[in-house]
Amino acid sequence: MRVIFLKDVKGKGNKGDVKNVADGYAQNFLIKQGLAIEATQANVSTLEGQKKKEAKVAAEELAEAKRLKEQLEKVTVELTAKAGEGGRLFGSITSKQIAEELQKRHGIKIDKRKMELGDAIRTLGHTKVPVKLHHEVLATLDVHVKEVN
Repeated sequence: MRVIFLKDVKGKGNKGDVKNVADGYAQNFLIKQGLAIEATQANVSTLEGQKKKEAKVAAEELAEAKRLKEQLEKVTVELTAKAGEGGRLFGSITSKQIAEELQKRHGIKIDKRKMELGDAIRTLGHTKVPVKLHHEVLATLDVHVKEVN
């Protein structure tokens, strides 16, 4: 029996695959558990429509990420902090503080978890912070830390 997998089934198929499996296995396990449906002409055309829709949404997300990358790379986030000798900060600047300042000053909302800041910023000056906007798009945000007067 030909079935369309609705979820990944280890050793048999991944979501969206159309495969031939034993009739008993299909009816007694896959279809009963909601893991697959029978591959009728209507179900196959519905699957193709869903794949086209998902591809369109993915293309829109990629275009949005590229637009946001251009916007981010023009911006410099300026933060102030108390510093001691040699430009070392008392405390540190975290990705959360960078995200909040970016939202407040420039109106760009970025999730702090997308900022790939290995360790918090602990010195004055400019720092380049990589921001992963999409699995194909990586932007670089310039963060300038100044001393409080």
